[in-house]
Amino acid sequence: MNLNLFRTSCVVALLMILAACSPKPEFKNIDITGSTAFGKDFSLLDPDGKVRTLADFKGKVVLMFFGYTQCPDVCPTTLTEMQQVMTLLGPQADKVQVLFVTVDPARDTDAILKQYVPAFDPRFLGLRPADDAALEKVTKDFKIYYKKVPGNSPGSYTIDHTAGSYAFDPEGRLRLYIKHAQGPETLAHDLKELLK
Repeated sequence: MNLNLFRTSCVVALLMILAACSPKPEFKNIDITGSTAFGKDFSLLDPDGKVRTLADFKGKVVLMFFGYTQCPDVCPTTLTEMQQVMTLLGPQADKVQVLFVTVDPARDTDAILKQYVPAFDPRFLGLRPADDAALEKVTKDFKIYYKKVPGNSPGSYTIDHTAGSYAFDPEGRLRLYIKHAQGPETLAHDLKELLK
């Protein structure tokens, strides 16, 4: 047997053994690692008008949630839960970035996002699409449903929207779809797994 071929075979066998020994994370949310059905990146504006992409947060776990600031229930509940998760994570929270992406850029101006989102936690960041085409793209990429529901006046509408969130690992890979309202302990568990 060729010595180089033998060495290569030994290395491959060793790598397979190590891979088999590596514990697979036990997530409580939906593991979508490797899925090609969801978005892998985004291009959105922060409240200062700076274009942000996933690369800006490399090295952190990124939690991405779609909503709007005038949401009466789901959005403030989710942001409050994420704030509680940050408390549970303690010092590890500095390795987590929460992104709130508005599906109502007409009303969620830069000034409103700058005030509303960090009110839950100063580390949280509100993002908005630059225009309707950018909103369509990011919601389509991440399979986010949203629909305007007319109110009593033109400016008093609500928006039905997907209530789940996404989590990217520190390498920028989409890993989890996070179900709505399951409690901060469950989400903190999964984020700790991603931070390992």
